[in-house]
Amino acid sequence: MPRILLLLTLALLASACRGTRTAADPMVRILSAEGVELGVSTTYGVVFLGSTASSGRIEIEAWFGDGPSLEPAVVEPLGGGLYTAEPEIRLPAVPVRFDTPRPGDQLLLIGRGTTETWSTPVRVRSDPRVFGILLEPPPEVDFQENQVGAGVFWVHPENGQDRRLVGLVSGRVTLARDGRERTYLAVVGPEDLWRLVTYHREHPHRRRWVYREDIM
Repeated sequence: MPRILLLLTLALLASACRGTRTAADPMVRILSAEGVELGVSTTYGVVFLGSTASSGRIEIEAWFGDGPSLEPAVVEPLGGGLYTAEPEIRLPAVPVRFDTPRPGDQLLLIGRGTTETWSTPVRVRSDPRVFGILLEPPPEVDFQENQVGAGVFWVHPENGQDRRLVGLVSGRVTLARDGRERTYLAVVGPEDLWRLVTYHREHPHRRRWVYREDIM
């Protein structure tokens, strides 16, 4: 083997053996002095609801192939009850889908605990008294307050790896009809997610990503 080719091969092997991280998922946890909530890292940036952090400094807990990484950031309001924050490193990200789901559509709900994500299929419902997206709450998931901001994803019917964010769960809503009560999950959807796109278009001079050995 020629010497140059041998050296190149050894260099590639050494790089592959080094402790590298691979992206696991785009779900993040937003940690502040007021509590914990969930957010999603998209190709337009991190988006969350600000239920516990609507200003000031936070830490974004992102998960890579070998575990979590805590990244400092500052909360920036988007309007419409949405917030963003920009860490210094590039996080695992998903695209955003701006087509509003219709009643009866099946979507994928993804949340995150302290050590791993959970996911479950959900159906879109509607009620004439509510503007926006409602989801039938999955019976196997006890939706706690620390799961506010869980991501709602459209999944490509022929490629389950193609997932696109369509909304964030903002909480539960209980509606009464004919003496009966029904509880749904309320979702902040595409009608507000466009604010994330507009925000970054109005701020084109974004700082350069920092490439660190612990996340490369």
